[in-house]
Amino acid sequence: MSKKNSSVNLKKCLEGTERFSNIYQDFKKKLRRFKTNSFLVAISGGPDSLALAALIKAYNYEKKMKLQFVLVNHNIRKNSLKEALMVKGLLKKYKINLKILNNKKEITNNIQSKARQIRYELLKKFCNQKKIKTILTGHNLEDQVETFFIRLSRGSGLKGLSAMKNVSKLNNDIKISRPLLDIKKELLIKLSKYVFGKFFNDPSNTNSKYLRTKIRKLQKHLAESGIKYDQIIKSIKNLASSRKTLDDYLNKIFKDTINRSKNVVYVDLEKYKKFNNEIKLNILNKSIKTLKRNYYPVRSKKVLNLIKKLENRNFRNATLGGCIFFVKKDKLCLKKE
Repeated sequence: MSKKNSSVNLKKCLEGTERFSNIYQDFKKKLRRFKTNSFLVAISGGPDSLALAALIKAYNYEKKMKLQFVLVNHNIRKNSLKEALMVKGLLKKYKINLKILNNKKEITNNIQSKARQIRYELLKKFCNQKKIKTILTGHNLEDQVETFFIRLSRGSGLKGLSAMKNVSKLNNDIKISRPLLDIKKELLIKLSKYVFGKFFNDPSNTNSKYLRTKIRKLQKHLAESGIKYDQIIKSIKNLASSRKTLDDYLNKIFKDTINRSKNVVYVDLEKYKKFNNEIKLNILNKSIKTLKRNYYPVRSKKVLNLIKKLENRNFRNATLGGCIFFVKKDKLCLKKE
């Protein structure tokens, strides 16, 4: 596909190509549900995010929007800025202006988790500056399954195993939309190559020291054993349906058990003690989120350790998720560290 066609007739080219037309129509349907016309498009340079850039650029010819294309350079690898500039140069040829946000915090351990946290912090700050309420990401079907296996390996419960939602809240003001969550990565690779002629691979995606990479390599072996991603996705969707029922139930419990006053969150201990560990885990995670407004919940293992500590009559205080927990009369109290 020529650069001229890409910048001028991208919409027609996608609609006129059978293998991409369904993806484009589904993409438009999902974006029409949003009342806003302002979006931040999260770019990495990989095939999924470039496919996202092509789809939103095409839709922009049909419905004029205010778009901000943003790439976060984590500065973990030596050539990361150079690679970010290469992505910027590629998109510039197709009349897409890419903004690069440079991370200035040093990341030395738990790299992928901290990088993800920093990425959303920077995107959130940028959204606030530009008054944007919705972030679009290129998460796809494979990402969904990989997340399922990562959480399965960590002993996650129903809420974790139901994986990512099409739309979720980053905080009270900003939403994350994943319009490609049901699309296979192989199709996004073909789409990005069709439009841009190339895409960029992050070396960390093939580094076996990361759990996600190890899980990614299992796909071929699972398929050979008759376990395909399409089947796993069906199970994830069934879990998601059960999760909604659980969420409705938990929301009633939260309202009845958790209160906030200024900079302190209070949990009614008498009511809390009556619940099983699964509900206690959700109450504690919700309490932390109420105070810290963090996007990712604390890992289940750490919360379960706190639950055990709270069962001790001599419990005084503990820290978790950037919060200090202590008991005052009949309340479990949380303050920021």
